[in-house]
Amino acid sequence: MTAKLTIDIYSDVMCPWCIIGYNQLQKGLEALHGEIEAEVRWLPFELNPDMPAEGEESVAHIARKYGRTLEQAAAGRDQMRAAGARAGYDFGYSGDAPEPPAMLWNTFAAHKLLKWALIEHGSVLQNRLKLALFDAHFQQRRNVSDPQVLVDVAAGLGLDAKGARAALDDPVLGQIVRQEVAQAFDMNISGVPAMLVQGKYLIPGAQEPEVYANALRRVAMKEGLAA
Repeated sequence: MTAKLTIDIYSDVMCPWCIIGYNQLQKGLEALHGEIEAEVRWLPFELNPDMPAEGEESVAHIARKYGRTLEQAAAGRDQMRAAGARAGYDFGYSGDAPEPPAMLWNTFAAHKLLKWALIEHGSVLQNRLKLALFDAHFQQRRNVSDPQVLVDVAAGLGLDAKGARAALDDPVLGQIVRQEVAQAFDMNISGVPAMLVQGKYLIPGAQEPEVYANALRRVAMKEGLAA
C-alpha cells in the first residue's frame, strides 16, 4: 500500500533555493513511486518583510544584507544558477523584451494569493500557482508585488480573476499569513525552504533527492504508514 504524506513547505517566492529544493523533492518522490505519495502545500515566509514598494536589485541587496562585495554577491548568484540547472530549473531570463534587472520585491500580497488558492481551490492548484509565481519572478522578471501581475498570473492558470483580486484586498487572509509567518519563527525556522512532513518532522534547506527520499521513508515508518 502506498503511504500518503503531507509536506508543508515554508517558502518565499523570492527564494531561489525554494524552487531548487522543490525540484529536488520531486526527484526524491519519483524514486519513491508506488511507495510514498505526498500532498504538497505552501506556507508563507517573508525573507524581506520590510522591502519597499520599489524593490531592490538582487545583487545589490545580497551585498548589502550580508556584507559582501558586489563581485562576491554576483559569484553567489552564479553558483545558485548552477545549482538550479542541476535541479532542472533555469533561472535565465525568458522574456521577449530586453532583459530587465533582476529585482527583489515585497511578497506579502503573493502569500495572500497563495493562501486563497489553497483555501478555495486546494493544494494542486495552489502548487501550480506557486510554480507560476516562481517563473514570473525568476524567468520573466515580473513584479510579483504588483496586484495586477498577481491577478494575471492567477488568471493565466484559469483561476477566477475577480476572486484573486478580492483575495488581495481581504484583511482576514492577511491575518492568516501573519499568523503562519509567526508560527514559522516559533518553530525556530529562520531560513527557507523548510519542509514540515506530517506537521511535525522538519527537513531544513534545499537537499539532494536521496536525502528527501530517505527522510520521507523514515517518516512513513515512524507514522506506521510503511508497507
